[in-house]
This record gives sequence, C-alpha cells and structure tokens, in this order.
Amino acid sequence: MTSLLDVRNLQTQFFTDRGVVHAVNGVSFQVNPGETVGIVGESGSGKSITVLSVMRLIASPPGKIVGGEVWFEGRDLLKLKLREIQALRGNEISMIFQDPMTSLNPVLRIEKQMTEAIQTHMGLSASAAKNRAIELLQHVGIPGAADRIRNYPHQFSGGMRQRVMIAMGLTCNPKLLIADEPTTALDVTIQAQIVELVKRIKQERNMAVIWITHDLSLLASLADRILVMYAGQIVEQAPLLDLYQNPRHPYTIGLLQSIPRLDEQRQARLKPIQGLPPNLVNYPQGCPFAARCEYAIDQCHTEDPPLESVTAEHQVACWVKPSEPDIRSTSQASIV
Repeated sequence: MTSLLDVRNLQTQFFTDRGVVHAVNGVSFQVNPGETVGIVGESGSGKSITVLSVMRLIASPPGKIVGGEVWFEGRDLLKLKLREIQALRGNEISMIFQDPMTSLNPVLRIEKQMTEAIQTHMGLSASAAKNRAIELLQHVGIPGAADRIRNYPHQFSGGMRQRVMIAMGLTCNPKLLIADEPTTALDVTIQAQIVELVKRIKQERNMAVIWITHDLSLLASLADRILVMYAGQIVEQAPLLDLYQNPRHPYTIGLLQSIPRLDEQRQARLKPIQGLPPNLVNYPQGCPFAARCEYAIDQCHTEDPPLESVTAEHQVACWVKPSEPDIRSTSQASIV
C-alpha cells in the first residue's frame, strides 16, 4: 500500500540562549490511507513538535527544521512554497489542537472562524459557507447548531469547544486529521464521547488520523498502530495488539506498567518510571533512556541503538529488547 504520509529522518531544533534544543532527532514513520496512528510519550518527548514540523508550523526563530523529508501524496512538504503549504493546511491536512480555548479566537463568533476557512479553501459564498458550517456542527453533535453558530467560544463548555474544533478540522474533507491531545482537559465521560466521534467520522470519510497522547490506555480502542516517542526519537512502533501484548522497549514496558489493569490483582502496585527525561540541550551520549532503564548494559551508555525490526511490523530501538518472561517477572515483583 502506498503511504499517504511518509516522514523520513525528520530533525527539528530550537536555538535558544541556553543552547540548541534537540527536539526531534531523526524521526521516520508512515501513515497509510484510512489508518489511525497513535503517538504516545511523556510531556517533552517531541510528539507535538513532530506533527507541527509536518505542518510547518514551527515558529522561526527560534525553531528550525534542520533535516529530513515529509512526503504527502508525492510532494515533499518541506520544499513547498509558503502559499502552497498554506493551501494544503486545513484543506488536505487538518489539525485539532490541544486546548480549544486558546486555539479559538475569543473575540470572534464561531461562525466567523468556521466560514473563513471554508470560503478560503472551497470558494463558497458567505451563505453557502454558513450552511456548510451549520451542517458540520450538527454532524459533530452540537444541538441547535443554527443558533449556536452565532455564539462566542466562552459560551461553550469544554467538550463542546472541542467538538467545534473537530468540525473546523473537517470543513474541507481532509485526507489526514492530526489530533494533538484533544481530550487532555476533558473529563473521562466527555473524553470517551470525543474518541467515539472521531472514530465514527474516520469510518464515514475513510480519513487517516494521527492521535497524539500521553495515555496508552486511550489508544486501546482507537489506534491501528502506535509509535512510542522518547527524547525526540521513536523508540518503538508496532500494531496495537502487538505493542500491548509484547512490548520490547523498556520505556514502553514502563508506560504499560504504570496503567491500572482490570486483570491484575487489586493489591498490585503501579510501577512508576524512575527519574526524569534528559535535558534536550545537553543531549546524552548513547541511548537517551539508559539513565532510567533497569535493563541497561554498558553499551546503552555509549551507543544510541538504531530502530530495528523484531518482526515484520514491530520495530524497537534497544540493545537489550527485554522478552516477555522478563516483563512478567518484573510485574510480579511489584505485587505486595
């Protein structure tokens, strides 16, 4: 299958007074048509910067994409002229940002913010654009859309604002929707509704989705494939079930062990990952996770492991690659 999006060795840095921040370090991945790819990792792991680089939304200065290629339907997005990438954003690739209250303009009505993009990309008249906006608000489950389109963002609840953001992302029927932690500030009930809404829309439109989160459990009912990021690198990628049933990177193991499980004894303690992520200004030698890794060997502190295949679809960047028995014994040791 030909990939819809093909990111190759992407590198993004920020040039600050403290030094160069190595935010994204040689990230490569693909997204196929109609596929949902989850990107997971701690705060500061490079998830958002990676997709903002794909969209060429990195503020410069201080940020700069210093290397790599981003191919979308045969075009390298990093080589497009500004007007060409502006025509593509919101049209073929759309993005839902993390906090709708800061992403929506507080002094403009929802109608203005939605119809502007529709008229720009689709060339519709003002009345036709308004009708399209109302239709989209209805589609994402906002009651009384014809009246509510005249409201300001502060007149919507958090969940409804996020639905507005999703509607805005769908205005031009994009082929790829990027969702950057869209449910972080929502309670679990509304979060579940947003996840189901995106799944339904994806199926109806055969749209590819990149969903960014720090919560591996959220991706269980959503993603087809998961990329695990740490310190600006992809350390593991695999199909959903393969990653959950047979994680091979110590960081992925740590993330899974920190999630409550229904099939574990109630006395079992959650096992946190000790330590903190590395300073990306003084990027460490060797594997960036080595200082926090209970499986680390001498080689981990001197050489950064490449992303290698352990099966046809499962790749891991680790010199040790702990096996399933190792993971079970570690989990059992945490039971009081």
